Amino acid sequence: MALCGEARPEELRQALMQLGATDAVEDLRPPETGLVMTRGRIGGDGRPFNLGEATVTRAAVRLPGGETGFAYHLGRDRAKARLAATLDALWQVPERRAAVEVALAPVAARRAEERSAETRRIAATRVNFFTMARGED
Repeated sequence: MALCGEARPEELRQALMQLGATDAVEDLRPPETGLVMTRGRIGGDGRPFNLGEATVTRAAVRLPGGETGFAYHLGRDRAKARLAATLDALWQVPERRAAVEVALAPVAARRAEERSAETRRIAATRVNFFTMARGED
């Protein structure tokens, strides 16, 4: 599901086309957009506080075989939420699980490359500070 959340809508469409997923998908919960309160902690472990609201879109679908899929993602793209929920439902079918993972492999490769590029960019600006012992003046 993390890959579906990080995927672009066209990548999800491509994955579904690759899987040949033309099954009639029933909406259990049509894609809808709402707000969730995000929380933070001072220093990462201090007292929690309300940071602000974030827009989230969710969807729930059922395949003809009864498998259900759910998706939540940041933003307002309803089509992306439904595509991700459909992929989640397909992943629930044991015979299709490996095929779904193969279909999402390009997304994993792209995200790995983006993370690697970001790590290189950050490393180029990293400054290592150290303390030297100073003698008496």
